[in-house]
Amino acid sequence: MSLNVPGLVSMVFFYLLVLGTGIWASMKSKQMRKSSQADQTEVSLLGNRGISLAVGVFTMTATWVGGGFIVGVTEMVYNPTMGLTWAVMPLCSALSLVAGGLFFAKRMRDRKYVTMMDPFQIKYGNLISGVLSVALLISDMLWVTGTLIGLGATMSVILDLPYTICIWISAAVAIVYTLMGGLYSVAYTDIIQLTLIFVSLWLCVPFILMYQHSADITKTAFNFTYQAPWIGSVDGDTVWRWIDNFLLLSLGNLGYQTFHQRTLSASSAFTARITCFIAGPLLLVFGIPSVLIGAVAASTDWNMTTYGSPSPYERGEASQILPIALQHFAPNYVSIIGIGAIAAAVMSSTDSALLSSASIFTSNIYKNILRTKASDRELQWVIRVTVVLVGLAGTSLTFFQNSVMVLWILGSDITYTIMFPQLVCVLFCNVSNGYGSIMGLLAGLLMRVLSGEPSIGLPVILHFPGCTLEDGVYVQRSPVRTICMLSNLVATLMFSYLASLLFNKGVIPERWDIYKVKTQKPTSNLVPLRDKEKPEVQNDTEAMLVTNLQD
Repeated sequence: MSLNVPGLVSMVFFYLLVLGTGIWASMKSKQMRKSSQADQTEVSLLGNRGISLAVGVFTMTATWVGGGFIVGVTEMVYNPTMGLTWAVMPLCSALSLVAGGLFFAKRMRDRKYVTMMDPFQIKYGNLISGVLSVALLISDMLWVTGTLIGLGATMSVILDLPYTICIWISAAVAIVYTLMGGLYSVAYTDIIQLTLIFVSLWLCVPFILMYQHSADITKTAFNFTYQAPWIGSVDGDTVWRWIDNFLLLSLGNLGYQTFHQRTLSASSAFTARITCFIAGPLLLVFGIPSVLIGAVAASTDWNMTTYGSPSPYERGEASQILPIALQHFAPNYVSIIGIGAIAAAVMSSTDSALLSSASIFTSNIYKNILRTKASDRELQWVIRVTVVLVGLAGTSLTFFQNSVMVLWILGSDITYTIMFPQLVCVLFCNVSNGYGSIMGLLAGLLMRVLSGEPSIGLPVILHFPGCTLEDGVYVQRSPVRTICMLSNLVATLMFSYLASLLFNKGVIPERWDIYKVKTQKPTSNLVPLRDKEKPEVQNDTEAMLVTNLQD
């Protein structure tokens, strides 16, 4: 197979279009900084909290409809050991946005946090917030890796370009426009990208459905034809794992900074909530093309295709089923359109993860721990350097793993078992304190490590009910991630209450109370001060942190 020149030209055009939009948005961002008295860092990270409902819906939806979303759903529907029953990502993502709008968006936006780590820094201090921030940075890098793998596999199959070149060029484009304009560049390029994703995928679907060597997907959904029914099933041995994955992908999304960055940048708390409620159902619509393509691939006689036998699953290429289907089931120009959709999806998620990492590191580690007196200009450079470093690290990891779904689940594992229960406690439980948070983290992390993870070679030490030995490897049948998440939550609340009781009763001397449990203010008093009440402080988040340090 030779280089696909028309496809290469179309991709160059698309990249130039996205880059041009990013440059235009960066100019808008610079104008905003000059004309506004707002903190420059806040303009870069949150768009001066002026993102409208329309732009917010585009960028919220585009953030979740990434390469992992499109390629991963197709892979799971096609995989004969899983099927549609296990491809719950669209539904889980939709539910997570609705839940975020109901319980988190208003509370976070009203308090004018800059990142989701601000409440931790205010209530628990720098040590705990620093550790949690590092966990978030790791999850963001895994997110970048997963999305780029989806694009690299597609472009290398259809354009016949080296896998490495495809990934690095795409990552470079996303890094450049994120560097230039911050949230404004990310949000406005998301409009272009989401539009392209929707149009391109739905243009490809009719050609895939009409492929001559594929059986009727309505019949193969429940009947064994060329492989197991693509609808999939959940039996007694797998039901708890299915529940575990469902909760992981639903609640784990709420532990990502990328979600909270969208709500915090909204023009009001009301806009933040409505953005979530509109974007959630849209994710279901964007998941339909991937489901249909996966169903057709599972209903195809591969011996009659130009791909030939054995099937992609038997060759160990199930993770590349979307580009393979586009290449062999559709005309060349249609497969090129499909590449555009995947490239748009990848960059819409990659830039979000890059900006998320820059936000956490700059605001919660560099500014509030390493360099408390850093100037706005210095912080702008920190944002740029962080974007580059996280982009390079995430891109480098693409050579160690080729399953998009594994990386997506590993990233969500961190946000679900570690971040989500901690966030719930710090926002909604007044009793929580630094002592409980530390014990909760240790309990959740220890349980998760001992539970094992076959996808990364972590052996199972703690055997939950139903754990069985398969091909020399122990496999957990219990919902281990949910158990670890609940262990984190319960330990945090229990030890917080115990520490508060011991210090307030005088059992432990007050001089040992490093987290000031005895004098700790209730959560309602940790709302940021208004500028008119504290004029000497530059922004609301700094006011919160100064108050905490004075205590």
